[in-house]
Amino acid sequence: MINIENLIKRVDTSEGELVILKGVSLTVNDAETVAIVGASGSGKSTLLGLMAGLDAASSGEVILGGQRLSELDEEQRAVLRGQLVGFVFQSFQLLPSLTALENVMLPIELKNDPNAREKASLLLDRVGLGERRHHYPNQLSGGEQQRVAIARAFASEAQILFADEPTGNLDSATGAKIIELLFSLNKEYSTTLVLVTHDERLARKCHRTIRLVAGEIVSDETNAETSEDAISAGTAHDD
Repeated sequence: MINIENLIKRVDTSEGELVILKGVSLTVNDAETVAIVGASGSGKSTLLGLMAGLDAASSGEVILGGQRLSELDEEQRAVLRGQLVGFVFQSFQLLPSLTALENVMLPIELKNDPNAREKASLLLDRVGLGERRHHYPNQLSGGEQQRVAIARAFASEAQILFADEPTGNLDSATGAKIIELLFSLNKEYSTTLVLVTHDERLARKCHRTIRLVAGEIVSDETNAETSEDAISAGTAHDD
């Protein structure tokens, strides 16, 4: 589903050139769950953005769903993201002028689906917010906003879901419930999930954990204990 070949990202700073990623290569398979972990400044969010086509690499290649991103301009990358990708961000990124229902409807409407309202309503029911569908983001708690964001991410029936610190702005109890919901929906939809996290417990729920240090992959390990039962047991324990 995702292939990365010798990815390098450089940026110019007032102190000279900074190399954020240093020749990163990896493959993510269809329906796999992968956690990217590392200290602040290790390059994990930069890597996620490059994988999703939100930014362009200095050199190297990202192949997303069989398409080389270097061969696409920004408009073409946006179209590809609309076809393949869903996002869950730490800061929720809901549109404040739209209700919960309208936020979830948006990616469905962009695909010209005439059943957008019905599908969005069903997803809000699925994440436990059916009664809050007409509320605006500022009328929802952080956990409720992230539930809306998760419903929106799955609304487009994306093949790949990128999540950047999805529980970073939530307390531990709320975060545990959000993770249970995220993994449950991911299993239902058979989505490929790539998430950035500093939470080692969350990382262990994924099939693989990729660890970055100073822009380089230092380990790429299969979480041997992770299975469907282990994920279910782990999320139940978190609650």
